[in-house]
Amino acid sequence: MSEPQNSTASSTINSTPNSTVQFFPIKGGVCAPSGFFADGLNCGLRSGDQGDLAFVRSEKPCAVAAVFTSNRFACAHIQHARKHIDRPSCGVIINAKNANALTGEAGVQAVETVLRAVPFENPLMASTGVIGVPLPSEKIVAGLKQFDYNARESDRAAKAILTTDRWDKQIAFEVKTERGSFKIGAMAKGAGMIAPQLATMLCFVTTDAAVPKTALQAHLNACLDESFNAISVDGDMSPNDTIYLFANGESGAYDPQAFELMLGRVLHFLALEIARDGEGAKKLAAFEVKNAATKADAKKAGKMLAESLLVKTALFGEDPNWGRIASTIGAAQIECDPLALTIAIGEVVVYDRGKNCMDSAIEAKAAAVLKNDSFRIVCDLGAGSETFVSYGCDLGYEYVKINADYRT
Repeated sequence: MSEPQNSTASSTINSTPNSTVQFFPIKGGVCAPSGFFADGLNCGLRSGDQGDLAFVRSEKPCAVAAVFTSNRFACAHIQHARKHIDRPSCGVIINAKNANALTGEAGVQAVETVLRAVPFENPLMASTGVIGVPLPSEKIVAGLKQFDYNARESDRAAKAILTTDRWDKQIAFEVKTERGSFKIGAMAKGAGMIAPQLATMLCFVTTDAAVPKTALQAHLNACLDESFNAISVDGDMSPNDTIYLFANGESGAYDPQAFELMLGRVLHFLALEIARDGEGAKKLAAFEVKNAATKADAKKAGKMLAESLLVKTALFGEDPNWGRIASTIGAAQIECDPLALTIAIGEVVVYDRGKNCMDSAIEAKAAAVLKNDSFRIVCDLGAGSETFVSYGCDLGYEYVKINADYRT
């Protein structure tokens, strides 16, 4: 049972029985693929020098795939994008500090005002920040005039989109297949208001792979269950959650299996970085629910474990209280039996099919596991053969402090 990993090492894998793929981590984030540019700056939405406005641009129109929050109060940029997402686009404008959510028709008009000032074809928009405040479009429009749209400043772009994040989240790979080579890069933000079903997060993926528009959305959808839909920080769902995937085709290369595999790796890395960066979090936990009767059962139990406040606070206190884990599984209303259940914290079995294994030595070993920055908790239901791994973090005093004065 391994700990959660964010490995970006070079590797060779089999994408199909007769095909190998080599991939190498590279620098550049969203600017790593050919033909993409990005930058960030401060346009006055945020006090101080930290950026609050960014762009990602392709020099040629891209096929675009997107996934949005399932929150019924979707923000203005999502309302706008849903009407235009089928068109080829040359990129996206992103602002922090203001979510432009629950702002009515005026919010959508503000998006249109901003996008009319963007000097590239069919731009999209994404916003993050405080809900219910009118978008200061005049500040954003003024900021757009300051950009060099041929800049490749992925670091500045990745930092400009942050809210309560403690670090920026970027990744990029060069991928070599028997059908040619392509690059894929991405950046994301998110630390709080993170829940399954897109988990507040924004994510932007760029690739020069020649992925057909008809296949792009399917690739993205296929990668969500084990990435952004498998994480939770606090169980709250933002009205702004957005993933945009831009493919400009400049490499001319496309291997469907290799592309989906690498897209999944990119999204999984970013999802774990968001969970690891949970507001005030110090620990990343993988909850592996195995031998469930159905995949749906495994997912439901895993997600409830990642969201349980009692489990989260036990992790914060480094307390191997397996009773909280067991009761959460029982509350999931899935097929399970306490006489078939086994719970292990790391390699340490703390409950085994009706037996409490916690003597003083076992408790000390389990507590030692919980002192690590990341670890795996395995719950074997003994009810079938399905497995799902969800990811969450601990919950401590800092989360309350951050969110008590979020607007100020």
